[in-house]
Amino acid sequence: MSLLIKFESKSARVKGISFHPTRPWVLTSLHSGVIQLWDYRMCVLLEKFDEHDGPVRGICFHHDQPIFVSGGDDYKIKVWNYKQKRCIFTLLGHLDYIRTTFFHHKYPWIISASDDQTVRIWNWQSRNSIAILTGHNHYVMCAQFHPTEDLVASASLDQTVRVWDISGLRKKQMPGGGAPSRPTGGQQAELFGQPDAVVKHVLEGHDRGVNWVAFHHTNPILVSGSDDRQVKIWRYNETKAWELDSCRGHYNNVSSVIFHPNADLILSNSEDKSIRVWDMQKRTSLHVFRHENERFWVLAAHPSLNMFAAGHDNGMVVFKIQRERPAYCVSDNLVFYVKGQQIRKLDLTTNKDVALCKLRYPQPFMQPYYSLSFNPAEGTFLLTSRTHNKDLCAFELYKVASNSDGTTEAACVKSTGINALWVARNRFAVLDKAQNVSLRDLTNKELRKLENINTAVDDIFYAGTGMLLLRNDDGLQLFDVQQKIVTASVKVSKVRYVIWSKSMEFAALLSKHTLTLVNRKLEILCTQQESTRVKSGAWDDDSVFLYTTSNHIKYAINSGDCGIVRTLDLPLYILAIRGNVLYCLNRDATPVEVPIDNSDYKFKLALINKRIDEVVNMVRSANLVGQSIIGYLEKKGYPEIALHFVKDEKTRFGLAIECGNLEIALEAAKKLDEPAVWEALGETALLQGNHQIVEMSYQRTKNFEKLSFLYFVTGNTDKLVKMMKIAQARNDAHGHFQTALYTGDVEERVKVLRNCGQTSLAYLAAATHGYSAEAEELKAELESRQQPIPPVDPNARLLVPPPPVARLEENWPLLASARGTFDAQLLGLGGQSAPTNVGGVKPAAAAFAVMDDDDGDVGNEAWGDDEYLVGEDGELDVDEGEGPVDGDEEGGWDVDDDLALPDVTDDQGGDDDEEVVPNPAPAVSSEWPNVSRLAADHVAAGSFGTAIKLLHDTIGVVEAAPFKDVFVKAYAASRLSHRGWGGLGPAGPVSIHPVRNFQEDKNHLPVAAFKLSQLAKKLQKAYQMTTNGKFGDAVEKLREILLSVPLIVVSSKQEVAEAEQLITITREYLAALLLETYRKDLPKTNLEDAKRNAELAAYFTHFELQPMHRILTLRSAINTFFKMKQMKTCASLCKRLLELAPKPEVAAQIRKVLTAAEKDNTDAHQLTYDEHNPFVVCSRQFVPLYRGRPLCKCPYCGASYSEGLEGEVCNVCQVAEVGKNVLGLRISTLKS
Repeated sequence: MSLLIKFESKSARVKGISFHPTRPWVLTSLHSGVIQLWDYRMCVLLEKFDEHDGPVRGICFHHDQPIFVSGGDDYKIKVWNYKQKRCIFTLLGHLDYIRTTFFHHKYPWIISASDDQTVRIWNWQSRNSIAILTGHNHYVMCAQFHPTEDLVASASLDQTVRVWDISGLRKKQMPGGGAPSRPTGGQQAELFGQPDAVVKHVLEGHDRGVNWVAFHHTNPILVSGSDDRQVKIWRYNETKAWELDSCRGHYNNVSSVIFHPNADLILSNSEDKSIRVWDMQKRTSLHVFRHENERFWVLAAHPSLNMFAAGHDNGMVVFKIQRERPAYCVSDNLVFYVKGQQIRKLDLTTNKDVALCKLRYPQPFMQPYYSLSFNPAEGTFLLTSRTHNKDLCAFELYKVASNSDGTTEAACVKSTGINALWVARNRFAVLDKAQNVSLRDLTNKELRKLENINTAVDDIFYAGTGMLLLRNDDGLQLFDVQQKIVTASVKVSKVRYVIWSKSMEFAALLSKHTLTLVNRKLEILCTQQESTRVKSGAWDDDSVFLYTTSNHIKYAINSGDCGIVRTLDLPLYILAIRGNVLYCLNRDATPVEVPIDNSDYKFKLALINKRIDEVVNMVRSANLVGQSIIGYLEKKGYPEIALHFVKDEKTRFGLAIECGNLEIALEAAKKLDEPAVWEALGETALLQGNHQIVEMSYQRTKNFEKLSFLYFVTGNTDKLVKMMKIAQARNDAHGHFQTALYTGDVEERVKVLRNCGQTSLAYLAAATHGYSAEAEELKAELESRQQPIPPVDPNARLLVPPPPVARLEENWPLLASARGTFDAQLLGLGGQSAPTNVGGVKPAAAAFAVMDDDDGDVGNEAWGDDEYLVGEDGELDVDEGEGPVDGDEEGGWDVDDDLALPDVTDDQGGDDDEEVVPNPAPAVSSEWPNVSRLAADHVAAGSFGTAIKLLHDTIGVVEAAPFKDVFVKAYAASRLSHRGWGGLGPAGPVSIHPVRNFQEDKNHLPVAAFKLSQLAKKLQKAYQMTTNGKFGDAVEKLREILLSVPLIVVSSKQEVAEAEQLITITREYLAALLLETYRKDLPKTNLEDAKRNAELAAYFTHFELQPMHRILTLRSAINTFFKMKQMKTCASLCKRLLELAPKPEVAAQIRKVLTAAEKDNTDAHQLTYDEHNPFVVCSRQFVPLYRGRPLCKCPYCGASYSEGLEGEVCNVCQVAEVGKNVLGLRISTLKS
């Protein structure tokens, strides 16, 4: 086998190496004098330290402090702080090159070996030398502390290894070290001085100089490497030391040698360009790893991980000598894995972990099992082991008995092969060293070789029953074992593992640094590059792939989105995902449960799949935080959702500007109060026509020039005059002149020019505009200065701005736009879907939305027998005053008797001499029809005939009868009466007519009987009736609203737009309810009737109703289509319903229906319904009118009709003629 290389660096010759005990860092000291700090997991250089003069040979991290020590050829020992990135102090004392430096495991000591033939021990806290060990008579190449005892070992070119006892130093230096146990010894120590370190053993046996020595971590054993090309093992006790054995095999100087921290192995490297692994018990060479061109100089082991590093002439290599990935496989809720000499089973449902059987051929330490494949039908396992030499690759077939336990050896058949895995109940495939794939039975008998494989196969992977994935140099091929053909292929290089989803619909292809997600046809869905190694992975129930790298748990979605779930200290291997828990194996093959927060990828998945109810719930719970989710929402085009995660005002302002939410942007700007913020807000508000916010922004930034122009274009002359005074107070001549130009104030312009010294221009301005007195004065001034008099052009055009026609007080109107899918839910508006005017506030229009978004209280009187719709019995309250006035409801059409009539001669009049009573003055209301062209004023005056004529011309009314009730109400509401007093006796009732334009001197007009706010309240009651299934009552209430709209009076364009919006809403509801009433009256005797019923149910879902009512229409249609086996259409309706964010219990039931429908995704019958082609519904024939097809409309309510129905009365409003050309609704007092 070869080295499992984890990281390689290229640099000058590496003479010293040290691993950080906890972080993935390694220090290298170079022959060039530089110290490098590398992250071997991310493969990046973190820092350089360059203060030594000449090569640096010794290097060592402290085990818990943020420091390291180095020693170089400049005779200096330097202690560095890697957080501060500097040398904190230097220790001087050695007289020659320093070879090694190490920290003590417990005490604040440093040991150094030098070419000055001494070993020194330093206290890095007091920064002085506390002991000098002398005795070697040549360069001391290495000196190390014992891991636990008071011993030091040193190796020298004098061919000896010395073991030193430093217990005296410990007792002397460390507090509580204690005086000698015998008093007499203490007196002798005081007199002659106790030695700090004494030579305990001198080990002689090498024929050449010794380059390295190391202690075993637990046993009293030493290992040394020498220029005599030998590795020697020594044992010692309290009294003596002796050589155990020599390991021969290197053919050049042995540079370094260490014990394996977890196994009975020795590692050594040499100038013969090799690293060797030795069996410590047998003293034999197990493996040789050769580097072709570089000599090795140093070797280091990680203190806790199975990680090693070796320095050579051109850099360093970090490596492992064995695979640490446990062999495992997952079958439903069972996990099987190899640990030690056993196959074990973990039940994920009960967390019960038991041993199944004992392995007959346990693998050696350096060759663990590569993979495990399980056959649940036969209870058999295939265990594969691999080596670098293909001839030594093998697999084992184990048959495990049902009563087997961890002590029972299972029946086993062993054979050669690179890989083996199950492809059927009693068949498995084997890849042999000749790159042939063969099928074998349960007895390991070869049945046949797979044919028609036109490429060299270097690995095989499971792909379902009877299918194999074959890996070659180009990628993967999906091979059908039975048909002997390649059905699909994909170009993904060097795939190491393939992990299928539970449904076998998706697969994850894991390469060294690449994750590729594919579907069953091997079509690439997404690819993710990683800077560290991809280790393992598993699919969750939502087809999200979770995988581990060297330091992270991450996720990948088929759409291409990915992210980090959590970080890892050590790599884990994912077995399965159950909710918020990952079941994993660590490198010791121990099951581990890792809790995770899956809200991040669940949110993205819900957003991708348009599961609005889940998105809204996650937003409301506010479990998602951080810049990554905000950036993701911005990237995907949902900045309005990102607003709900942001607390930072600057970020909120930016998001609000991006999605055009001026209210939130203004709120954030007030808190930030920065000029740049106000400028950005002003620009956005100007684009939307919100000049009020623009004005505030210009005021906050003191942008007087733009502010003056804003007042000019909005016609605000009063504020323009104020701006002119402000400019004068600020001595801003330019702004003063410009504002005077906007206001048309010639005198002010002349004054400004004169004060600025522009007398000639002042004269021209005065003379041109006819200000002769000022012109003469200025002319005299010019003559006194002997300046030329400029000629006045008689044909000059005066610079006088046109006066503003109207002062713009409201914000500029914008196009109406439908609220976005998420907006209403997130903003808490109860799912409002009616069009809203983005440019301004619409208080009345907001009332048109359903006040209570609770779709649970639904009457099943008309919505169908859906078992999860809850009924409600209860009558609605009726507003007072909605009925006829003063009793007789039929009397409204006879009100002409009460009107003021013209003077008519009495048939029984007397002669001319008879006294004639003077005629009374005409009633006030008689003037209303003459001065107003609004139908409301004509009705209030009692002139019903002229009112109907007006409505005929404006909205095409041809049927007057439906207006009877609303006309009577409007007439009665226009007058008040009370009992008056005439003279000394009571008089009859006096009529009073409230007027709406009382500020004017003449042409007074009556107060309107109906207001938008009143109609909005009635609309709420109609909504409630609709929810309760009382469609007949709802139709009556909606028609009353629709017929009342022409009789309202509004005074702004915004209110006109709101009235038109109210007409649209009532039309949609009336048309929808009329269709549903028609559908319920249809017979259901045969298949054609059922098909027509289903078509109408589908059309019912396409009206623009409130979300809670659309949910009800969709639920009704889903029931109908599900019963008719129209599964494809039913599935589509389910998806539309889920987009409306229904209640969780409704969503859960609809998802069940969706799952059932998608299993049989076909329609049993052909219907006249195409949901993908936009259409409106004919309100008489109830058939779809697809886009582009000729149609006609009601001129008032806008209901659509099939071609040929022109001239008929509209079924929705029941008053207007379909297809008639009209002037348009007239309810505004604004002059057009």
